[in-house]
Amino acid sequence: MNIKPLADRVLIEPISVEEKTKSGIIIPDTVDKEKSEQGKIIAVGPGKLNEKGELISMNVKKGDIVLFTKYGPNEIKIDDKEYLIAREEDILAILEK
Repeated sequence: MNIKPLADRVLIEPISVEEKTKSGIIIPDTVDKEKSEQGKIIAVGPGKLNEKGELISMNVKKGDIVLFTKYGPNEIKIDDKEYLIAREEDILAILEK
């Protein structure tokens, strides 16, 4: 299934990050914890229109790994897989290697 976000929205696949305590104990994903705040961008909308009707292009692109606000994105489920749809303003940073 192809999903094309509208305007300044992006489709994000959440990335679960293993947590490790200071003593080296790894907390598995099966433990109840907060929502993920990292994800991979799967699809990007065309951008937002300004007051003059000009298209403002997006700062993120497909494949970027991003940090986003915890409660900003909307959760959706497609083919038993969870995704998030967020506005570009909900994205806080792009993680670079």
